[in-house]
Amino acid sequence: MSLNNDSTTSPPQINENYSRIMGFVSGVFSGVAKNTVGHPFDTIKVRLQTSQSTNRFSGPLDCVYKTFKTQGIRGFYLGFTPPLIGWIVMDSVLLGSLNNYRLMLKKYVYPNDIKLPLKGAVIAGVLSGWTVSFIAAPIELAKAKLQVQYDAKTAKYKGPIDVVKKIYSAKGILGLYKGLISTLIFRTHFIFWWGSYELFTDFFTKNTNMSAPAINFWSGGLSASLGFWTTAYPSDVVKQVVLTNDKYDGTFKSWKQAVADIYKLKGYKGFFKGFVPSILRSFPANAAALAVFEFVLRTSGAKAY
Repeated sequence: MSLNNDSTTSPPQINENYSRIMGFVSGVFSGVAKNTVGHPFDTIKVRLQTSQSTNRFSGPLDCVYKTFKTQGIRGFYLGFTPPLIGWIVMDSVLLGSLNNYRLMLKKYVYPNDIKLPLKGAVIAGVLSGWTVSFIAAPIELAKAKLQVQYDAKTAKYKGPIDVVKKIYSAKGILGLYKGLISTLIFRTHFIFWWGSYELFTDFFTKNTNMSAPAINFWSGGLSASLGFWTTAYPSDVVKQVVLTNDKYDGTFKSWKQAVADIYKLKGYKGFFKGFVPSILRSFPANAAALAVFEFVLRTSGAKAY
């Protein structure tokens, strides 16, 4: 009798553990897709966000032109290595933890619901954003420092490892986590990303005949561009300014000072510099990333939330 009980209870436990692991594995593939598609857009975005001179770039197209003219294709992929490795790690942690938070909420908070409700999806999204912030802060610091190096002859850093070494040598571990407060604030906007992702997914599922990968693609792109970036962009500008300017130490007080300085220098428009390339990047990069994530998770046979 006990053997029969074991045989009937073991598979679900194995399946649940397998599903938890596969969330992280699927996130690896998502990170590769996101960085391959999105990094050139991100470079233009960061350069526009952090340029202190009003004469350096007249707009996104001018930034693209000048970057290509002075640095070629390579200019668009400066700082590519940190996010290549970083997005693999970050998306693995982000989407892996997202999947695990969803499973835990479904199991312990909403056990009687057929599907995790919208509120649960939003909670899981925010928790995953805060979780990945502890991985993202030093990675984004290295990326941002490299992306704002405009001249190889005067470059302070040779590469991502050099960034980490020099900052750690000068300021220790706290120096590498300079952007933690900023990235926690920025990723709190995941409320809108994962909430709108659920809404778009439900809408397309009920009102179209699209395949599951197509639904994931469109829901991922629309939720990222319309749900997330339109609300989170000002916080991203502040984060990038804090990361690239040694004036700010990364505390909440310095974050507020960065907000005040941006407004004083450029007004409300200062919080939307680089918005166009960010939006242009957000749809294809996140559509591809979430389509890949959901596809790998689905085809692996992992348990759905």
